[in-house]
Amino acid sequence: SVTIPVFLFLAYFAMQVIYARRKYKISPPETSGHPEFERTFRAQANCSEYFPIFISLLWVAGIFFHQGVTAACGLLYLYTRLKYFQGYTVAAQGRLAPLYASAWLLWLLVGLALAGLLAHFLWP
Repeated sequence: SVTIPVFLFLAYFAMQVIYARRKYKISPPETSGHPEFERTFRAQANCSEYFPIFISLLWVAGIFFHQGVTAACGLLYLYTRLKYFQGYTVAAQGRLAPLYASAWLLWLLVGLALAGLLAHFLWP
């Protein structure tokens, strides 16, 4: 159930880049220009780079650990990435607190996935 919002977030981030391109008249494939466009573009690219890792961990932890706990972590992760995106588009320093929070949540998902896998395959 958390997978669907992931795609909505990706679409939202991509649309923000399109709006910034139009606002600052930066045609593809250019990725430089106005600083606000560059921050929006980097925020979208950074979020997109982490979503495959997030989805993989989310599914493994959800299947092998606990769906409810995993879903809660997943929703918190999405919230922190939204705050990351919003903070980064305003100022580069605005991304730091949400970045650390989202990294912590990814490590938590790694731990949940490993615990679930170990419990499933090592203990009957």
